[in-house]
Amino acid sequence: MGDLMHALPALTDAAQVFPEIEFDWVVDSAFSAVPQWHPRVKRVITTSHRRWRQNWFGHLFNGEIGHFYKALNLDDYDLVIDMQNNLKSALVSLLRKGPVAGLDKYSCREKPAYLAYRHKINVNPNQHAVERMRQIMAKALDYPQPDTEPDYGVDLAHCQLPQLAFELPKKYVMLVHNASWLTKLWPVQHWQALTLKAVEAGYSVVIPSGNDEEYQRALQIAAVSDHAYTLPRLPLDNVVAIMQGAKAALCSDTGLAHMAAMMDKPAITLYGSTDTHLIGTAGHHQQHLITGMSCSPCYKRRCPLPEAKSGMPVCMAEMQPDQVWNRLAAVLQAQ
Repeated sequence: MGDLMHALPALTDAAQVFPEIEFDWVVDSAFSAVPQWHPRVKRVITTSHRRWRQNWFGHLFNGEIGHFYKALNLDDYDLVIDMQNNLKSALVSLLRKGPVAGLDKYSCREKPAYLAYRHKINVNPNQHAVERMRQIMAKALDYPQPDTEPDYGVDLAHCQLPQLAFELPKKYVMLVHNASWLTKLWPVQHWQALTLKAVEAGYSVVIPSGNDEEYQRALQIAAVSDHAYTLPRLPLDNVVAIMQGAKAALCSDTGLAHMAAMMDKPAITLYGSTDTHLIGTAGHHQQHLITGMSCSPCYKRRCPLPEAKSGMPVCMAEMQPDQVWNRLAAVLQAQ
């Protein structure tokens, strides 16, 4: 999901140069809400590759992949650009009739992907993902890359966010505890300690979850206080509506952290295994709290250190709740 957020400022740049421009966006169905938040996106074409890869042949013969192929090739476009440039998006590019623009072999991180593109673009791969995508768009559409601050360009009022089916606390902080890698996780006991500090300071905490495992982890965190609320898995539009009302967010390195940046919501994101210069949250009111260990960033999904237990990150455990709460309290007091 973070990759989708990173692409939004590139659409805003293009709209500044070409006021009538419109985009169709190919996206996994799980994240189909994201493109709709940008007013220049006309149509969203959904894939379900996370589900398809479990049974490619079954979905091929039941017509689902064929339906996607037809939707992908329904319209003629002035230009087709692969903004993500990984193996999954390259496969989608190969299904599109006609030329596709994408990164060259010197710019792609997943090197075979460049073979899917007829029009190859060279960019600096060692820049932040937001700026990389802004540069891809600028080169593809042949305009100078802007040197302005990135503008996500979202219009949430235009999207008519849903009315929630439950009542939220009057004053709350959102705790985004989940992440796709073990090495991005802050220990449950640290989240619990921070929850108690937030409650003592007069805040409730709201804890979202993306799947059953995350929900069980959220229940553990919330168990320490009656003012901590665990949310079930919700559509992204609902999560946006909840984050919109939060005083601030404390996040693991995951997609919802980039959602906070997109919304200009004050947030602190915890980093250990990844490089903030490449993928850190970008925008006003965004702070990064980075481990001081020399092995960071390691880009390992499991911690390789001998003292690590079951692959859990040593660097994240060393970020103490007092340290994190002091930073978060300063953010809250500044509002």
